Amino acid sequence: MEDVFLPDEYEVPAGEGGYMKFEIGENKFRVLASPILGWEFWQEEKDGSKKPLRFRMTEKIPVDDLQDPEGGKHFWAMPVWNYKSKSVQILEITQKGIQRTLRALAKEKEWGSPINYDISVVRSGEGLGTEYEVIPSPPKILPKEIKEKWEETVINLEALFDGDDPFATK
Repeated sequence: MEDVFLPDEYEVPAGEGGYMKFEIGENKFRVLASPILGWEFWQEEKDGSKKPLRFRMTEKIPVDDLQDPEGGKHFWAMPVWNYKSKSVQILEITQKGIQRTLRALAKEKEWGSPINYDISVVRSGEGLGTEYEVIPSPPKILPKEIKEKWEETVINLEALFDGDDPFATK
């Protein structure tokens, strides 16, 4: 009899955090609402940690107050259903290639809004060699269980612009 350390189908559980990050391999999700759009800059704090500063697309960015005014990235932040963690999370997308592909899909009559179908982003490589491939699934109705979880989740994406917790239930 062969010793089996772990079952073949076992996967290490995904983190329970509120944010989805693209991991190596397939990252399948469903967009649950339209994204907020803006610019993100990272500032180093006195303790050495880094904190994001986010500005709306319509805001004047105070470049004189930024440590690295050239280091900003355009971002989208949206609530998604993460199939791996089986939870509602916030996905922030700063990769221009992913943004362009999702925008193109949204403009196509056959696809339309990504709220109507699942998306897989396949990440490969590391560092400067990181590549992403966006694969949409055919449109389908949002499953009842996911819709119910989304309806009971409180997320205030606008809080990201104030540096506040978007999951706070004030």
